[in-house]
Amino acid sequence: MSASLPSAVTLCPSPCVRLCTLDEADVCVGCGRTLADITAWSKMPDADKAACVARARERLQAMGRPLPPYPTSPTLPRR
Repeated sequence: MSASLPSAVTLCPSPCVRLCTLDEADVCVGCGRTLADITAWSKMPDADKAACVARARERLQAMGRPLPPYPTSPTLPRR
């Protein structure tokens, strides 16, 4: 019997590390995404999410913040 994944599985999971605090430029000091990135995340295609994560990691490096581990496996929807 083969199990199929739910359609809500994403190949690019959220980089959120639950340290949600915005700086004066509206950039999250936990994950490095902008407020606009965070609010648009759920509607972004996976390619845009991957680009968003890359930019966020660059922002964190520029801020001198440690880079959080980024999950590389698909995530299932939360229940």
